[in-house]
Amino acid sequence: MKITFLGTGTSQGVPVIACECEVCKSTDDKDKRLRSSVMIETQGNVFVIDAGPDFREQMLRENVKHLDAVLLTHAHKDHIAGLDDVRAFNYIQKKAIDVYAREDVQIAIKNEFSYAFAIYKYPGVPEINLHTIENKLFEINNVKIIPIEVLHLELKIFGFRIKDFTYITDANFISDKEIEKIKGSKVVVLNALRKKKHVSHFSLDQAVSVLKIIQPERAYITHISHMMGFHEEVQKELPSFIKFAYDGLSFDL
Repeated sequence: MKITFLGTGTSQGVPVIACECEVCKSTDDKDKRLRSSVMIETQGNVFVIDAGPDFREQMLRENVKHLDAVLLTHAHKDHIAGLDDVRAFNYIQKKAIDVYAREDVQIAIKNEFSYAFAIYKYPGVPEINLHTIENKLFEINNVKIIPIEVLHLELKIFGFRIKDFTYITDANFISDKEIEKIKGSKVVVLNALRKKKHVSHFSLDQAVSVLKIIQPERAYITHISHMMGFHEEVQKELPSFIKFAYDGLSFDL
């Protein structure tokens, strides 16, 4: 199984064009963060978790030629706004793209991309097959996927476990029951927005505390705002088993 971080950033705290903060002006590519998303290649399948506004750029950068499914964590714009660009894969693969999401997320998608679900569709609109998922195991092309339900303030959203890999973003609370579903993962990806506490996202200290409970072999921090600081500096502050993820980071599991 191959994992590639398509993006590790967030719309929370993203600077305006005129921003003069030092992180935004950094020449280190590891400080350049597109909206959070990850690509998983396993058993001949290519899955992407979340398709934010940078989806097209991320697919082009990684030279992705085939896409089997998109899994959505929740309906916030920085996680679904790029779905229009699945039309490129419609054209190449000559079929609709399967999108897996909760019912509430599907409602948002149908509102946001109403033209894709119209009775009479304009030629070339994105073709999407929506699949409803709940908080129980499901399969895509014989790949077992376990949803991990977490809270984003009061919003219930999904992380996902595939084999020994668990990916969670936009969380600020994970119940003991859901923690047990994560335990045993060799690699866990968890969000941390910044060092200062936030109302709906884990801070860095909170994320580290959760990862110490889960105790994976390796962990990665994602969904990082520019307010977190420089990649190289923050990495020095982390326990040895936790890495600060960056766009384009790829590894085999």
